[in-house]
Amino acid sequence: MRSVALDEVEATTKAALMRHGAEEWIAGEVARAVRAAEAVGNRICGLYYLESYCKQLQSGRVKGDVEPEVTRPRPGAVTVDARLGFAQPAFARGLPEAAKAARECGVASLAICHAHTCTSLGYFTEQIAREGLIGLGMTNASPIVAPPEGKTRVIGTNPISFAVPDGQGGLAMLFDQSTTTVALGKITMAKAAGEAIPEGWAVDAEGKPTTDPEAALGGSLVSMGGYKGWGFGLMAEFLAAGMTGSRAGPDIGPLKAPEGEPHDIGDYYLLIDPGLSGAFHDRFARVAEVVDRDGGGRIPGAGRQETDPVEVDEAVWAQTLALAGKG
Repeated sequence: MRSVALDEVEATTKAALMRHGAEEWIAGEVARAVRAAEAVGNRICGLYYLESYCKQLQSGRVKGDVEPEVTRPRPGAVTVDARLGFAQPAFARGLPEAAKAARECGVASLAICHAHTCTSLGYFTEQIAREGLIGLGMTNASPIVAPPEGKTRVIGTNPISFAVPDGQGGLAMLFDQSTTTVALGKITMAKAAGEAIPEGWAVDAEGKPTTDPEAALGGSLVSMGGYKGWGFGLMAEFLAAGMTGSRAGPDIGPLKAPEGEPHDIGDYYLLIDPGLSGAFHDRFARVAEVVDRDGGGRIPGAGRQETDPVEVDEAVWAQTLALAGKG
């Protein structure tokens, strides 16, 4: 492992993206997200994705030179057309108008349309919370999940994220989880490492439980809690695709394939002003007090601290430097 400062992670990532065709401000937004993922140990959404970003910039699968288009078709609705570019700059362009709409209307939606995968959904809902608003977000992905007792892949891991402000510009709660038992990246990382996966994560092509990551990738991931997770996955699918006009899960190609059609994924957010009821922060504090009572419980994301510098796999860092032309 190599100890690397977050500033160096961000700067090298930005240089790599620009070297492969991204405009400076767009590369900066994506690099900021990579930095944030590495800072909290979310390696699946950090440097692990950089090679894919660079290859897809070169092939044209993601566009690194498009300006997102922000519109507000209704008082409480903001839409951003990412124009087949990255989700991070599209969100950055849309958040100020969406936050304004939420403060004016009490609740507002932010639809990010026709985007590349956003990787870490919590990165975006956290920004909403730091605006002093409650953030609920969801996205879809290429199909890797069959219905319980089924074999045909229908939807992706379709994560959901929820973030709560602390009323002082900080974060009181944040969770970001796939609607499957695990994220797809954990399966692919296990395969790359030659490791087995725990039973209960996936089934093979015949619908039988498997501990072989390769068989899992040829089969289906398991929805968390069976039909309960399946229902949440479908909810995320219908809102992310249906409310953005982006592709439905069955029509999205493999996310990390270097070539092919653009992802054309939708991300859908709700921004809620906690001041609507006048009681939100009091009720949150009451529940948090009881959670803390036993000592072992915690509110998800509460007290989360960034690590700087971070530990990066030697091979991953060597690849990052090479992508940036520094290898």
